[in-house]
Amino acid sequence: MTEINERDRAVFEAGIKLGAMYHQFVGTPISSDTVEGLERIIEDSIALQPHVRSVSVLIDRDMVEKKLNPKFKYCELEGRMLHVSLQILYKNMIAHVELAYDEIQDYPLMSIKKIEEM
Repeated sequence: MTEINERDRAVFEAGIKLGAMYHQFVGTPISSDTVEGLERIIEDSIALQPHVRSVSVLIDRDMVEKKLNPKFKYCELEGRMLHVSLQILYKNMIAHVELAYDEIQDYPLMSIKKIEEM
């Protein structure tokens, strides 16, 4: 059996954070007026979790505008609207991960961008 190392643990922690964030917030009611506030709330929520070094959340305002219900002036947050950059620091390893909409695959994908040792 192969031992789990610090690099493995950093990537695991990153995946847990992105997955939890995605399933917690997708479906949240959102409007043009609440986009910025929701970005900060998501960041603050993720930042509370262990091993988070930094987190940045951007919601695509053009997508929100296109999805707004004309009568009620809001829509639901979709995964494709999110761009999240996250750094996890586990011991001496930093995992840089991202959630971003892939237009070619028409899907919000989570990916590892870089892993570095401090």
